[in-house]
Amino acid sequence: MKMTRYEQVYQLTYLPNVFPVNCYLVEEEKSLTLIDAAMPNNAAAILKAAEQIGKPITRIVLTHAHSDHIGALDALKKQLSDVTVYISARDSRLLNGDRSLDPTEADTPIRGGVPKPGKIATRPDVLLQDGDRVGSLLAVSTPGHTPGSMSFLDSRSHALIAGDALQTRGGIAVSGQMMPWFPFPAMATWNNIESLRSAMKLLKLKPTLLAVGHGKMLENPEAAMEQAIKTASRKLDAVLMHE
Repeated sequence: MKMTRYEQVYQLTYLPNVFPVNCYLVEEEKSLTLIDAAMPNNAAAILKAAEQIGKPITRIVLTHAHSDHIGALDALKKQLSDVTVYISARDSRLLNGDRSLDPTEADTPIRGGVPKPGKIATRPDVLLQDGDRVGSLLAVSTPGHTPGSMSFLDSRSHALIAGDALQTRGGIAVSGQMMPWFPFPAMATWNNIESLRSAMKLLKLKPTLLAVGHGKMLENPEAAMEQAIKTASRKLDAVLMHE
């Protein structure tokens, strides 16, 4: 995996030139927090990256429960038996293979690589809610890509790790907006309206860095995020007018 650093954030990228899948190591004083678990065959590379940094992984935090974000979870948990695993309370159901929707949620199908029931052996230790803290990270509820998607803001640098709330591969876009050069996040998005609301919420955090599941990290991302939000809003308005 290719490793790229921005202050305390290390981006690990599998297949960077073909189908980039990112996970992140966030450096704390004595430990590392892994955000997402990439693909099933990435466990060894993630552990090697932690070894190069020189600190142990003590937390695994999942932005959402799609297969390209939880792939190496079980393999990592076997080797890091004391690690604490975090996921939103809502997406813990997806981690168990439960695609059902709550009565208050938009009645659009949950898409993407949700594991089959019983496929993932690891059970989360902590179920996150909006505003919770994980080390230096602030948990931010950002539903849209999945009903329980979360993003994480580093309180020290204001670096934002946003999972698939946005993408930068193929151009910056709000989740659910089709980018011809990399359409896959859009194809796996549950609800475009919720995605737009979440992107607007993230913009208000004034991040210094945007780090996402697919694509390169983007420094000083506010202007690009604002443009992506305007584009998504315009497209959604056009769709809603024709319904």
